[in-house]
This record gives sequence, C-alpha cells and structure tokens, in this order.
Amino acid sequence: MIQAGGQLWHRECFVCVQCFQPFQEGIFYEFEKRWYCCHDYNIMFAPSCGKCREFITGRIIKAMNGSWHPDCFKCEICQASLSETGFIKSANRALCRQCDAQEKSSGLGQYVCHKCHSVINDGPLKYKSEVYHPYHFNCSKCKVELNSDAREVQEELLCLRCFDRTKVAICGACRRPIEERIVHALGKAWHVEHFVCAMCEKPFHSNHHYEKGDKAYCEIHYHQLYGNTCFVCNSVIIGEVFSALNKTWCVDHFACAICDRRMKQKTPFYEFDKKPACKKCYKKLPSELRKRLKKEAEQPKKKSNCL
Repeated sequence: MIQAGGQLWHRECFVCVQCFQPFQEGIFYEFEKRWYCCHDYNIMFAPSCGKCREFITGRIIKAMNGSWHPDCFKCEICQASLSETGFIKSANRALCRQCDAQEKSSGLGQYVCHKCHSVINDGPLKYKSEVYHPYHFNCSKCKVELNSDAREVQEELLCLRCFDRTKVAICGACRRPIEERIVHALGKAWHVEHFVCAMCEKPFHSNHHYEKGDKAYCEIHYHQLYGNTCFVCNSVIIGEVFSALNKTWCVDHFACAICDRRMKQKTPFYEFDKKPACKKCYKKLPSELRKRLKKEAEQPKKKSNCL
C-alpha cells in the first residue's frame, strides 16, 4: 500500500493521472490534488528557463518577462550571476550594476569607479590596476584626502607631497613609481615592461636595444630604418656586414658574380660590371676585356679599392 495526500493506494493504482504510468523511482508531483509524473507535470505546469529552455522544477526567478534557473540568470556582458545581486534593465538586457555603469560611461568617454560603480567626472585615481574616485582614499602617511595626483608606492597611496619625500624613480612611460626592476635609458627610468621598441612596442627585456634621437628600437626595426640592405637579397642585414664597391652584402651572399663561389671579406677579388669577381674567374676573361677594365679602374673618378 502507498499513502499519499491522506489516502491509501494500491501500488498498481497509484499512477500518473495524465499518462496512467507508474511513477519512476517513486517521484511524483501534486497539483490540485492530482498526481503527475515528472514528465507530464513539466509539460503541463512547469515554466521553461528563458536561457537553457529546460523546465524549472526548483527555485525560479521571474524577471525580464520570463522565468529563469538561478544559475542561468546572468549579466549579458560579463556573465556574472544576478540571482543574488539584482540587476538593471538596459536596452532589453539584464546587466549587473558595474557593466551598466561602464556602458553609460563609455558613451561619455569617462571612467567608472571600481568601488562605487559610478561615473568619475573629474580625474581618476589609479590603484592596483583599477580606477577610483580619489576621495575614497587618504594618504597612508599624512592621512589627507587624496586627489588624482596621488601615487601608489609598494601598494600604499601617498599624496604628492609625501611621495616627493620618498625619492622613488618615475617611469618615463606611465609616470608611475618604479618599485622593482628598473631600466635606465634615453636619460630616463623605465619599468621593464614599459621600455619598448618605438616601432613594434615589444619590451626589450634582456635583449639589446638601439637608440636614435629620443627613441629606442629593437635590432630588426633599427636596421630597417637606419641599417644596411644586402645587394643580393635586398633584406636588412642583421649581424656582420660585408662592404665593398660601395655596396653591402650579407655574409652568406658575398660571392663571385661569375661562378657564384662564396668569398670571405679578405678574399682577393676584382671589380667586374660593378660586382665582385674572384681571381680565378677574372683571369679567364679575354685579355682585351681585362685591359679595358684595368684602364677604367685606374681613372681617378672611377678608382676603386678592388685588387
């Protein structure tokens, strides 16, 4: 026998009033003193979630003209749960207070305070990579209320007067104090991550850099702007440069123009058609041609350093 709703039932008689099937695993739902299996109850009475479209049988959240599982009701921008914190309706969307404030500020080109989530109309105070209204903080030393000129030093906020007494180096890029590793270059101090190539904006870290004027460059971009170009491959030469006949070559591309045999910087060569020719190939040229080449080389205006 089964007891339910103050009544006794034969086991074979205690079935779903809709499909007349026994209740699987003994699970059933009561509605207006009638008994339903889980499937039929969901179809007839249970609301479906506005996000996952599954039936809701437990706690339900009614919002935005719909029903939601608590875990499915989230901010449409940051996906933070809204079941406990509440929400703001914006453009037919459910948003958390922080995202709503950020959206409003983006249209105005202003910051949103990380603490009170309201728009910052005046200068913001940056602290631990977030922005705040300065009046939320006081100087760690003199306790005066801070303004946007405050500085962060070793996770403490100091007014400008107290900060000037600390004599901490200031980064030439972000204008914030440098507390750990420091780079000195171009007459300034830099955070390691802020000392970057003026072209690709990648930090140098332990790599060499090249200075030109008031800017620093990585090796590749410095040579692209101010370096030598190989006469053969027309690429920027990075590393050793071979110079001859008023031209420059990569180490691997300095070769005889006739036999294409690779030559070293000190290998004897002759000028042939304004290109280097090895001694062996040059000797194979017709004697009349060699005489004209020699005569041309001896002229003052066309004199070269070739052998």
